[in-house]
Amino acid sequence: MVLNAMNSGVSGLMAEDQAIGVVGDNIANVNTTGFKSQRAIFQDVLGHSILAGTSSALPGSGVRVGSVQQMFTQGALSNTGVSTDLALSGDGFFTVKGAVNGLQGDFYTRAGNFNINKDGYVVNPQGLELQGYMANADGTYQASVSSLKVPTSALPAHATQNATITANLDASSAVPAVAFDVTDPANTSNYSTAMTVYDSLGQAHDVDVYFAKTSAGNFDWHAVAKGDDLNPPQPGVNVELGTGTLNFTTDGALNSVTGNTFTADFAGATAGQVVTIDFGTSIAAGGTGLDGTTQYASPSNVSSQSQDGYSSGDFSGIAVDGQGVVTGMYTNGQQLSIGQLAIAKFRSNDGLGRAGQNLWIETRESGAVAFGTASSGGRGAVSAGALEGSNVDLATEFVGLIQHQRSFSANSKTITTADEMLQELIGIKR
Repeated sequence: MVLNAMNSGVSGLMAEDQAIGVVGDNIANVNTTGFKSQRAIFQDVLGHSILAGTSSALPGSGVRVGSVQQMFTQGALSNTGVSTDLALSGDGFFTVKGAVNGLQGDFYTRAGNFNINKDGYVVNPQGLELQGYMANADGTYQASVSSLKVPTSALPAHATQNATITANLDASSAVPAVAFDVTDPANTSNYSTAMTVYDSLGQAHDVDVYFAKTSAGNFDWHAVAKGDDLNPPQPGVNVELGTGTLNFTTDGALNSVTGNTFTADFAGATAGQVVTIDFGTSIAAGGTGLDGTTQYASPSNVSSQSQDGYSSGDFSGIAVDGQGVVTGMYTNGQQLSIGQLAIAKFRSNDGLGRAGQNLWIETRESGAVAFGTASSGGRGAVSAGALEGSNVDLATEFVGLIQHQRSFSANSKTITTADEMLQELIGIKR
């Protein structure tokens, strides 16, 4: 029994030594992005088989560290202001692909300090490529998971095809004494608004839309451009590109629209550029006539207007929303959907295997990976411009160090006491 007590003490020393190693690992990673702390799980050791029957009077044979449990509690998020820094608030893991220590495959991480490499891929500091669902041309996303690649080339120009004008035309305004004259549009119309139109090269052109009252409840609109911008050029003159009519009910609603397009031949650009103007859904078209241009007895004004053209632009960075949608930002103000992050989820996070470099790998104990999007299926939301810190609590770890140190000392006393007893036993023979 004396030797058994000594062996129990040795097992205690070994277990406490391993536990202090776990605590030391936690403390060493207190500033590691996305690190999850661990704790040693102690188990008692029996010196006999439980299959042969036992007696509660028999002593054990010491202790051992049965397992080291990973603690997947949420770490604090800290703002960095870097658009490619990502953090998960809730369950789930970012998925990266590449080779780590000779092992090729998918790896999972909570460390979201990513960047864009020279080839346009979103990668972590080890060069592993972030995985997601790439966007299709129609704005939908692919069903399969692949590496997210940012199109860093310039965004081509897009010629204006559609424009929208939401305005009110003063019902109390008088009919101009002279019919609309393109050479003197300001004095032969009631109201006007300026619109920017882009040609096929991305060059911006000013097009003025004039509204001239023709009778009660009826206005004509006229799209006018400078002749200098057109092909062939007509320096110093105004050129009418298109015209149409707007008819309103006695309640001020847009009743019908006749003609809502104009055509321009801008110099050096594709000829015959057609622009459709949306003045709102008229009653004749099945609408209420109140969602766009109206005619009330209040001053004429434009509440909003837009058009879908733009000049070429250079890539300036990415933005990521809470659902993990990655959007490319361009210097011309345009935004292009690139893809959506693939967030991995497991039945048992505790069963994941540590791969080093802030990475985990799938194991039999973790269960198979289930990919999905952020904020769905129990997965956490994505925070851009932030990183998740380590979940290590230094106060708890320091208390743990004291406990394991005292336990180590106590087990050493068991060994010294057993040694003294052996010395006494050997002295009997003398």
